[in-house]
Amino acid sequence: MTQEPDHGRRTAAQGSRIDAYIDRYAARATGMVASEIRALFAVASRPEVVSLAGGMPYVTALPLDTVGELVADLVAQRGTVALQYGSGQGDPHLREQICEVMRLEGIDAGPDDVVVTVGSQQALDLITRIFIDPGDVVLAEGPSYVGALGTFAAYQASVVHVPMDDQGLIPESLTETLTALAAAGRRVKFLYTVPTFQNPAGVTLTLERRRQVLEICRRAGVLVVEDNPYGLLGFDGEPMRALRAEDADNVVYLGSFSKTLAPGFRVGWALAPHPIKDKLVLAMESAVLSHSSFTQLAVGRYLETQPWREQIKSFCELYRERRDAQLNALTALMPPGCHWTRPAGGFFVWMTLPEGLDSKALLPRAVAERVAFVPGTGFYADGSGATAMRLSYCYPEPDRIREGVRRLAGVIQQELVMRDTFGTGSMRPGPGVDTPGPDLA
Repeated sequence: MTQEPDHGRRTAAQGSRIDAYIDRYAARATGMVASEIRALFAVASRPEVVSLAGGMPYVTALPLDTVGELVADLVAQRGTVALQYGSGQGDPHLREQICEVMRLEGIDAGPDDVVVTVGSQQALDLITRIFIDPGDVVLAEGPSYVGALGTFAAYQASVVHVPMDDQGLIPESLTETLTALAAAGRRVKFLYTVPTFQNPAGVTLTLERRRQVLEICRRAGVLVVEDNPYGLLGFDGEPMRALRAEDADNVVYLGSFSKTLAPGFRVGWALAPHPIKDKLVLAMESAVLSHSSFTQLAVGRYLETQPWREQIKSFCELYRERRDAQLNALTALMPPGCHWTRPAGGFFVWMTLPEGLDSKALLPRAVAERVAFVPGTGFYADGSGATAMRLSYCYPEPDRIREGVRRLAGVIQQELVMRDTFGTGSMRPGPGVDTPGPDLA
């Protein structure tokens, strides 16, 4: 019998997009898909487009000459250490300095329970790896950080969202969700939360709700994973006490220098109860053997020699000005039916559209008008969020933010006219719009 040719294999060999390895991947690889944010980068990076999409810190505000001199001195004075392998747990002196940083949020911890990671994203990956079996439940705010959702999907977790309002995660909804999951025989491994200046919603969990959430999780035997990259970037008053400051035994705290120094160093950390810390070190060593000694020592030298607290205050003033520019422009320009959060810190505003509009369908028209945002569906594991969008104010100058909001308001107004005239928005891509390609911020 003559065997028919394997057209799929031949096409793949000729360079098509067909994946010749599709039948060989592990099952968990099916969860590795591009995020809504990553799919915007090629468009949002064009100079003519005002990007209200990515959450890139404004590193231009750093004293870059000083940072450059610091790095040069590090190589000259400690190059044999900085360029060598290091500890899987992280540089001991940097871990001590991290404890000093965390004291600003009320955390009393010792360096032995700190694990330095490649940004807090790796810390989240390691936590998920050591706790999650396929099918285990992770509770997460709805909406939730897109990078976390990608990690949970990669480890085949089942994400169940818990609703939020302007005061953060709703404790009553958390209790109801836990009760329903227990009745269904589902195993909840941890609650993932960004309690302060949340990404993407910009809201902050109140002090009273923090106590309630911690107590609910403690009673249910559910670990709390607190992701807190924005905690020091508040616009009013002192930093809020971290969840970890209230419960050292049931909270794993994830921190990062990406927002308070620079993301290019890729230095974050996890603070965990001692037994979890030991597992994290083993997982860290199996993933990368050891973290970059060079970047750890560079961050340590910065903290040791530079006025880092004053630099954080400068960042806060800069981001407050941009937050105000965005909120004022939204108030002045957005049509009726649009609603948005009013963040007291961090990088993001969460806006809900008028009834009948879909943010993902709206995006091509917005890009044609040279403005970009992130559709709300990217922040839900179940595809919710079609009526919302995330707007970032951290990177563009205030005048660019106002112009971006003006363009976006015009697009929304046009779609409202189409909805009212024909019963639905047109949502047609404008002329010359390419398929959005990737965004990492």
